[in-house]
Amino acid sequence: MIGYFKKHELEFKQPSGTSRGVLKTRTVWYLYLEEAGTTGVGECAPLPGLSIETPEQVDYMIEDVCSDPLYFEENRELLIDYPSLRFALETALLDLRNGGHHLLFPSAFTAGKAGIPINGLIWMNDAETMQSQIEAKLNEGYRCIKLKIGAIDFGRELDLLRFIRKRYSSEQVTLRVDANGAFKVDEAKEKLQQLAEFNLHSIEQPIVAGRWADMAKLCDDTPIPIALDEELIGINKHEDKQLLLDMIRPQYLILKPSLHGGLSGCDEWIELAKERNIGWWITSYLESNIGLNAIAQWAFSKNARTYQGLGTGQLFTNNIDSPLEIRGEQLWFDPAKGFDL
Repeated sequence: MIGYFKKHELEFKQPSGTSRGVLKTRTVWYLYLEEAGTTGVGECAPLPGLSIETPEQVDYMIEDVCSDPLYFEENRELLIDYPSLRFALETALLDLRNGGHHLLFPSAFTAGKAGIPINGLIWMNDAETMQSQIEAKLNEGYRCIKLKIGAIDFGRELDLLRFIRKRYSSEQVTLRVDANGAFKVDEAKEKLQQLAEFNLHSIEQPIVAGRWADMAKLCDDTPIPIALDEELIGINKHEDKQLLLDMIRPQYLILKPSLHGGLSGCDEWIELAKERNIGWWITSYLESNIGLNAIAQWAFSKNARTYQGLGTGQLFTNNIDSPLEIRGEQLWFDPAKGFDL
């Protein structure tokens, strides 16, 4: 088996506000594995400031992975602190072993017979721009809207939620919010109570990650179901995952393979969550269409019953052409189309 990689800088169509600042470009690594005339491809996409591995560490470690991919597959613990690289290796191997046609988990989804319901994401921006985004998503047919909050005045954010609820009940439109740890611990409970007025489905990461005792208190007496996201980053050992879930007892987990241990790491989170009656859903992480394709196929294979947080591949000017497309509020795979790497 031969391994090699190529770097690709994705360019945003417009600067995108995230919890780690405004992004204009995004570097990803494509890991190629060749054997007997077949090539599998996986995507490694760490995000500086959030991922536990840095781009410099990926540059170094991916060389080792390319030199002996099977050794790293057999010794998965070597990549325990490189979740985005583990994801790339896992998906490249799946692609290779399924014929090299980007069909990692053949299903009704990859046959073009079923779509995946997804939420419409409202990016951080000024209130007027966010309201325009909300109107556009509702007009496009989305019935699950996710707003990133904590970046502008909280009162204006409440106004945006009020704007939606005046037009649509919770039966008509599901609302999720993501605070990205923006609430101070001593004000979080009061803000959750204010948000509860709008019958929200959930709130992601209301306070900063790492405050397990404080998060446990919130989850124990919250008017809104709480989902953990950043809290899971760097928690990669089985016993540490058990400890976190048993101490905090959240209502939901948000799983991102590039952040949370690759597919195998997320599979482990799912099993632990099921044992504790904790809900979960799957989210992409600003990957290109190569990574998004792998995540979408895996998500469909997990029989997830709720809206997933899968990107649409429409954020970048130079994304990889793929069979993925949005129809209404669902992500679909058109088997008549191909990938252009």
